[in-house]
Amino acid sequence: EQAIIELLGSEGYTHSCGENIDRQPEDVLIKSDLREFLATRYQAESITNYEIDSIIHKLEYLSASDLYDTNKAIMKFISDGFLLKREDHTQKDLYIQLIDYDVIGDESRDSNHYRIVSQMEIQGYELRIPDSILYINGLPLIVFEFKSTI
Repeated sequence: EQAIIELLGSEGYTHSCGENIDRQPEDVLIKSDLREFLATRYQAESITNYEIDSIIHKLEYLSASDLYDTNKAIMKFISDGFLLKREDHTQKDLYIQLIDYDVIGDESRDSNHYRIVSQMEIQGYELRIPDSILYINGLPLIVFEFKSTI
């Protein structure tokens, strides 16, 4: 686990222990990272706090028939983006991308938030504690479960 944390740290990922993340036990998103990314990325379009909250709500309460469909829909949002109806209906819909793909690899312009979180307790039907979760912009993209060779 420590080797992966160090490797990702050398690539610019911040490491956090799960107990140090400000969130509710059932939350998987890191809302503060997602809010910060969206506020920065769409500042020129004057995105509002209400619009950011509606994006987070859309991700948290996605209605789908099962886990597979939910994950498929979220990955579609992440890969393709989506249109957001503006709070001010006189404004044109805003095309939202949850990851800024245009700047990846360009450290001087990259506004994405990269984080590796270890030992974060997630309360669902039962308590889960993944070894580590890789986040980009507060979105959990990869779950690591490490095994010992001993």
